[in-house]
Amino acid sequence: MIPLGVVAGFAVVLAIALNGAVHHIEEGYVGVYYRGGALLSKVSSPGYHIMTPFITSFRSVQVTLQTDEAKNVPCGTSGGVMIYFDRIEVVNVLSASSVYGIVKNYTTEYDRTLIFNKYFYIARTSNSCETDQIDENLKRALQEDLTVMAPGLLVQAVRVTKPKIPEVATHHQKVVEKEAETERKRAVIEAEKLAQVASIQQAQIVHEKETQVTISRLDDEAHLARQRAHADAQLYNAQREAEANRLLLTPEYLELKRIDAIGSNNKIYYGNEIPNIFLPSDLTAVAAAAAPAAPAAGPADATKAKKRR
Repeated sequence: MIPLGVVAGFAVVLAIALNGAVHHIEEGYVGVYYRGGALLSKVSSPGYHIMTPFITSFRSVQVTLQTDEAKNVPCGTSGGVMIYFDRIEVVNVLSASSVYGIVKNYTTEYDRTLIFNKYFYIARTSNSCETDQIDENLKRALQEDLTVMAPGLLVQAVRVTKPKIPEVATHHQKVVEKEAETERKRAVIEAEKLAQVASIQQAQIVHEKETQVTISRLDDEAHLARQRAHADAQLYNAQREAEANRLLLTPEYLELKRIDAIGSNNKIYYGNEIPNIFLPSDLTAVAAAAAPAAPAAGPADATKAKKRR
C-alpha cells in the first residue's frame, strides 16, 4: 500500500504541473510561446490552451486598439528653441498575422522601441512642432517608418497637448510674431497703395474715354444741327419758290406768256386758208376784225411768193 504522504506529494506535484500547463488567453489578445528562451512559431487565439509546464512560457500580445502615452516630450524648432509637450498619445493597432514577426524582431515590448523611442526622436529632430498640424505630422512620420520596419503595426491617431514654451522662447516667439505682423502690415499697405494707384489710373482712363465720347457726341450734334439747318433752308427756299410760282402763274400771266410765245413765232403762211391751230376761235375772230383788209394779191405778188418759197 502506497503511503499517504507519497500520494499527497504526487497530488501536489500534479496540481502544480496542471496549473503551469493550462492557461487562457483573453479576448483581444493572442499568445506567443517561449521554450528555453527561444520564440516558438505558434501563436494561439483567445481561450484555454495547454503547454509543457516548467520549460514553456507564454506572453499575451494585444491585437486591438491600444494607446501608448509619453509625457514631457521635447520638440525642437528651426530657431533652436526646445519646447515640451505635457503628453503625447499614440493610438495604434497590431495585426494578429504580424504578431510573430514583430515579436521576433522587437520582443513583446515592441511599442517602446517602435513608438515611444521613435516619436521622441522625430519630435526632437524635426520642425513639425512649428506647424498647426503637429499631430498629423507625427502620425505621418511614424507610419512611414513603421511601414518599413514593422509592417502590420498601424498608427490610427496621434493626440498632442498644448506645448509648454520656455520664457526665452516665448520672448523670441513674440519677437518673431511681431516681425511677421509688421511685415504683413507692410505688405497690406503696399498692396493698398498699388490698388489705389491702379484705381486712379483706371479712373483717368475712364474719364478720358468719357471726354472723348462727349466730344464725339457734341461733334455729331453740331454736324446734325448744320445738316438740319441746311435742309431747313432748302425746304424754306423751295416753299418760297413754290409760293412765288403760285402767286406768279395766274391764268392771265400764263395767257400772256402763251401769246408772247405765239407772237415770237415768225412763220408766215400763204394760201386760201390760214391755220388756226395756235389760236382759239375767239382770238382768231378778234384778230381778223382788228386787221385791215389786205389788198388782193396780183400776179406779181404771187410770183414773189413763189420765189420766196
